[in-house]
Order: sequence, then structure tokens, then C-alpha cells
Amino acid sequence: APFGPFRLLAPDPVSRASESFRLANPNNDSNSARCYLTLEIAAQSMNRMPFFFLFALVGLVVRAAGNETLYERAQSLIGRTEGKVFRDKISPQWLPDNRSFWYRVITGPNSEEFVYVDASKGSIQRAGSLIELGLPDSERTSTSSQGTLEPKRTISTGDHTVFRVKNTSGDSIEVYWVTRNGERRSYGRLTPGSSREYATYAGHVWLLCDSLGNPLGFFEAKTTTLEVDVDGKSSNSDSSENPPKRSKKSGESPDGQWSIRLKNHNVILQSAEGEAIQLTTDGTEKHPYRGPITWAPNSQHCVVRRVQEVDRRQLKIVESSPSNQLQPKLISLDYLKPGDDLPQVQPVLISVADKKLEVIPDDLFKNGFTEVGQLEVRWSPLSDEFYFNYNQRGHQLYRILAVNASSGFVRTVVEERSDTFIEWSGKTWREWLDETHELLWMSERDGWAHLWLYDVSKGMLKNQVTSGEWVVRQVLKVDPSKRQIWFLAGGVRSIDDPYYRQLCRVNFDGSNFVQLTSGQGDHSIEFSPDSHFFIDRWSRVDLPTKTELRLSEDGRLVCELERADISRLLESGWTMPERFVAKGRDGKTDICGILIKPSNFVPTQTYPILEEVYAGPHGMFTPKSFGRLIRQHVLAELGFIVVQADGMGTDERGKKFHEVCWKNLEDAGFPDRIAWIRAAAKERPWMDLSRVGIYGGSAGGQTAMRALIDHHHFYKVAVSDCGCHDNRMDKIWWNEQWLGWPLDESYVRSSNVEHAAKMQGKLLLIVGELDRNVDPASTMQVVHALQKAGKDFEFMPIAGTGHGAAETPYGSLRRMDFFARHLLDAFGNEPSVPE
Repeated sequence: APFGPFRLLAPDPVSRASESFRLANPNNDSNSARCYLTLEIAAQSMNRMPFFFLFALVGLVVRAAGNETLYERAQSLIGRTEGKVFRDKISPQWLPDNRSFWYRVITGPNSEEFVYVDASKGSIQRAGSLIELGLPDSERTSTSSQGTLEPKRTISTGDHTVFRVKNTSGDSIEVYWVTRNGERRSYGRLTPGSSREYATYAGHVWLLCDSLGNPLGFFEAKTTTLEVDVDGKSSNSDSSENPPKRSKKSGESPDGQWSIRLKNHNVILQSAEGEAIQLTTDGTEKHPYRGPITWAPNSQHCVVRRVQEVDRRQLKIVESSPSNQLQPKLISLDYLKPGDDLPQVQPVLISVADKKLEVIPDDLFKNGFTEVGQLEVRWSPLSDEFYFNYNQRGHQLYRILAVNASSGFVRTVVEERSDTFIEWSGKTWREWLDETHELLWMSERDGWAHLWLYDVSKGMLKNQVTSGEWVVRQVLKVDPSKRQIWFLAGGVRSIDDPYYRQLCRVNFDGSNFVQLTSGQGDHSIEFSPDSHFFIDRWSRVDLPTKTELRLSEDGRLVCELERADISRLLESGWTMPERFVAKGRDGKTDICGILIKPSNFVPTQTYPILEEVYAGPHGMFTPKSFGRLIRQHVLAELGFIVVQADGMGTDERGKKFHEVCWKNLEDAGFPDRIAWIRAAAKERPWMDLSRVGIYGGSAGGQTAMRALIDHHHFYKVAVSDCGCHDNRMDKIWWNEQWLGWPLDESYVRSSNVEHAAKMQGKLLLIVGELDRNVDPASTMQVVHALQKAGKDFEFMPIAGTGHGAAETPYGSLRRMDFFARHLLDAFGNEPSVPE
């Protein structure tokens, strides 16, 4: 209904109290920006409104009610599907003989079973309680406590939330998300003294490990913000059987005779008798000596660091509505961006016998990528040399270096070079084999992520351990005595989805490779305490979890333990995802994805398409194992076909597939995913290619907007959440990994800000004002560019919210509303019927 130069749009479905209505300029000229206004209609002023205006409002309220019913039906799927999957999770409690165990399994809404398994016989007993199983009290008690020693798994996904980790230990820590299948997915490293905020969901489990991979502790994200302070002491291991003889002071040598103190940026060596020897006087605030202090096992040498500090960029964000005061708060945090100066660090070798120190020359490790001036140092068990990593800025040269404790001579143990990038953040796994002076190392030098064996003493390659056109996804166990490696591999069988993980074993010399699992799905593994057996949990998006007990020697099935029951889930209206494979841009490479239909799907109707996108090069993102996938299903329930696929430029498919992202983030796999969607629609006439929308957050937010810049012929509507719209504005470690250093025109090409004037289609930008992950100014800059270009778009900042604002209750409603208005409302709320 027209009202002067404006038309009224549907009311905001979540602001019933204020009766907010949007008015929009109907001018569709691309050179004229749409103007959005809000009318706050107070009840007492209704009688003063012109009749035609009230008539328009009444019509809109009726229309809104239809939309609200649609939204409520979609959102009710969350509650309707909660707690509807049974027999899908077990936590085995192994008995002392390591040949039997018990577990508890949920069998229904108000029922459970206790199960006893004799693994040596493959026999299973089921009962209603532990007492009925006949387990002695001592075994029930002792085995129950074992669960606290095992890292938990993610078993539920609640509301969007955040947690913050501060590393106050003297070592780097690795932050992992523990998936439903028990897989650890790295979210980067935190060097000593640094902190970072992570976006997650309530119920998700996170694990913290030290630089050697030893677990420090795990926690479950809550709806409230968690503050996690890591002091380097494990909180989930039992050390009561081997208590330390005495607690050591910080910087104390293993034999307790010496200690290192850092005072006023300088180094002091102190004996156990109290004698203090000032070793340096040239340390300053800008050029300090710094810890952590790493002692040789024989207490004759130690290593500190000499750092050339730089001025650090401060990210400034404003909290507009703090809970404890009226006035806004200014928040500042360290936040390095691509191209910023980095601190440089050199190891300093201290000799106790000579009472002197030597700064190690940096000829082999100039211009290192060290965000906070940190080197991870590891001593040889013989104390004859120490090792550290060198990642040259630009990520095209990576070395493990050794320094001789007597001479200070530096040599190379391992060297990796690449014309594009070395994935230092995910493909530099290693295992030190001290007794044999060997090193197991992961490399993509032959084009695939494989394992290699090095002679550490000689700095020479001994042999390639794994090979083939598939990738090592995760090393689970290394047995130095048997010289065997157990690992999960992706793409090892041509009949599988290339992302499905299968358990494999191989000898150090590359012989006797064997695949120990075979079910066509994604596998996660849990070994018995003595590794004689393993529990194999495997599933697909369209196959509920199967849990099996197998022999580690040859993978032979001992018995099936559980098969997930999803009958109640299907009764709730949840629909099974559909897998689909089609060729990518080259006409040769398989692109794998999924489709999700609404519960009231009618094949004779046509449905608009929504693509969920996250094309970050650090991983793959299309679900492979069974789960509720609640965000996708809620959107599908509105009347969409929701799709998701991984195009070229993402990870876990080999280096050629991955390197498409190199200095090319704007590509984001679009040619592959568009070809995949077209191929799916060719076989499914109910997919309407004239109505395609896309949404994503973070890097996915950047990609969602990019769809309307470079591919608006295909995508018509996009919702972009907390996007890193210009990679020069985002965090240094992620962006320089894929776009390189020094900064060049590839950063300009990938920028949505630089290319905002090319945007066509319906765009909603969402951002949280307290985003500590991606600078929220990145969204504001793209808003500015769109306004200067006179573009029609909507912008929704969400106060008091951090990264992932579109996953808040309000943000998700705005996303639903936007897609409904632009992909459903124009055709009526129901899907259309083809002529």
C-alpha cells in the first residue's frame, strides 16, 4: 500500500511490543540507495492516524501473522527434534583385564541400558542397572571414575556463545574443538601471554594442549561467556600415583642447583646457595630477554629468548550497552593485521659451566612469523642440542633447526619449501622418537598430506612412510617399539566420499600398510587401554551412527555394540539429508555436497534454494557424519532446499585442490559449487534455479556477499554475517597464510569493499558490535562503500554480541525474515507450482 513516496513492508516479527514497521523507498534505480525508516506506533496515538494509513497497517498485520506462523513452525523444529536420537553414544569403561568393559546407553526418552561386553569372546549382556550386570562394587566405582580422564565429546549444540582463552603458561598452547565423533579440530595456537576470543555454541567441547600435544584440560561452552586462564598445569589427569618429589620454582634447573631469573628485561643466573650472577645488562623494553626458560635435561645449559619488539596494533571496539553502567565502554585488545610489523626473536644459549650466554645468529631463521616473539624449544634427551621451528614470513619456507649446545652451531633437520604456501597451522605435525634419534614428519611435498621419517642426527630423510593420492587426516597413535603408526586417512578408497576417514596402520619404513575399517562412512576411533581393541563409530549424514568393537591387529569385527535409533527423530518432522556428487569446474573433479528438504516437501512444487557457505581454506565444512544439522533444517522448514558443498580451495583433498585459494580468496570455490547446484537441479525439477540465496558467517560472510559481486547472475539474495570483507582488516595469521606477504594486489582483488559497487541483488549485512575475532569495522567499511555506490541493502548491527551475531536468536530471526521476504513472499508463502 503506497504512503507518500514510501511503501510499507512487513512488520518486524520479533518486535511486537513496539509494533515497528519499515518504510522503504520504492525507487529501484541502482543509483539510489533505499532508505529505511521505523515508525514506533504507540497505542495512544493510533486514534490520530489517517484511516488509509490504519487500513494499510491492518493488512500488514494479517500478512505478518502468516509469516510468524511460518517462522514458529520452523523454529519449533529445534525443540521437536531435541532428545530424539537414542543408542548413538557410549562411553566404554574398561575393566582391569583390558578384555572387558561396560557402558551405559540411552535407549529412549526415559529408559537406559547397562551393557557388559566380554571383548575376548564377543559376547554382550544387557541389563537395567549395573547391579543386574553383576559387576562388583569396586569395579563399578573404579571404572566410573575413568570417564573423567577421557576428553569429552561434543554431544549437543545450543545457542551461539563465546569463550576467551588467556595463556599465562610459559608454553604455547593449541586450542581444539572436539567434535561429536571425538575428532580434534585445531583452532590455532596461543603463544605465552596472548589471549583470544573464540565463537562457539553452548554444549560444544574444547580441548587445550601444550606445544607437545599433551592435554592440559577440556571444558564445555556455556550460554554465558567463559573466561579460561591456562597456567600450563593439566586439570584432567591423575598424578596421585607419581607425585613430584618437590615442586620446582619457575626457571629452576632439573637438578635444582641453578635457576634463571628475568629482571628488568635482563638475565640473572642464581645458584641454589643464593649466589646471583648478572649475565646481561643490555636488555630493554624494546629489546628484552624473555622466557619461557627451557633447561637441558642435564642442567648444564638452558635457553631463553632475545626479542626485538615492535609497536602492536590495538583494536578498539565500543560496547554501547554495558550491563554495569549507562555510558559506553571502550575495549582495546592486541590485534595484528596483515602487513603489520612482527617481533623478531632469537634463542639465547646459556652455559652454566662458563657462566655466559650466546645469542644464536639468525642466518637460517631471519624474518620469522612470530606473532608475539615466541620460539618453541625442545631439548635432545642427550642434552647435546636443542630444536626449534622457523616459519618464514610468507609461509613458503619452514624449517626445524638444531643448535649445538657446545658450539652454538645451527643446522637444518627438516626443510619445507613451496611456491604457494606451507600450511603451518595444520600440516606440520611431528613425533620425536628420542631413543632412535628419528622424527616422523607430515609434509605435502608430493602433493598430498603424507608422513615421512627423518634421521635427526644427520638431518636427512630416511624414507617416505605413506604415499598415494589420498591424505593423512590425523595421526592417532605411534608405537615406537613396534615401529607402527595408526592414523585416519581421507580418500584412501575410490568408492568413498574423499572426506570419509578410515583407520589405517603402516610400519615406519612404509611397509605393511593396512586399512582397518571399511564401512562406507566417516569413522572415529577409540582404542582400549592396551590398544588390543578399538571401538569404531561411523556414520554418514544419511546413515545413523553404528558403534562396533574391532580387533586392532587386523580390524576384524568382534561385535556390533549399538546402532542409533532415529525413529522418533523422523516422526518429529526431521528429514534425512541427501548426498549428491557432481563434477566441478574442470569437468573431472568430484564435488561432494548435501541437500536438505522441508518436512512438508511436495515433489510437484518448486522450491527456492539456500546455500550455506564457508569456504575457509583451513578446512572442509560440509557435514560428513550423522547429526541433526539444526540450523540448516530450520531454514529448510521455511520452504527452502538448503544445500552445502565444498569447492576447490578448501582443505583435505590434496594440494592441487587446495592451492586454488592461493592469492585467490575471492574465488571461494564458486565455479565448483554453482556447477554442483546446477547439476543437482537438473535431476531435481523441484529446485528453482531462479531463486537462489546464500548465507555464511566470518569467512563465509565475506563469501556470501561476494556472491552478489561476482555471481549475481546466479545468486539473488545473500545474508552476510560478521564478514572479513577486506582481508587487510582481519587477523594476521589467517590471512597471510593464504594471501601471502608482503601485501600485494591479491588483497585488493579479494576485498568486498573495493568491489562493492559491483554488487547486485538483495543483501543483508549483520555484525556484532563486540566482535573480537573479525574487526567489526570491516563490516562498517563495506557499508560505507555500498552507501557511496548508492546500493540497495539492509544492515543489522546487533548490540552486546560478538562473533557469529547471525546465530543469536535475534540474528537468526532477521536472517529467516530476509530470505522469506525476498525468496518466498514474492511468490506467496508457499512454494510455487511449475507450469
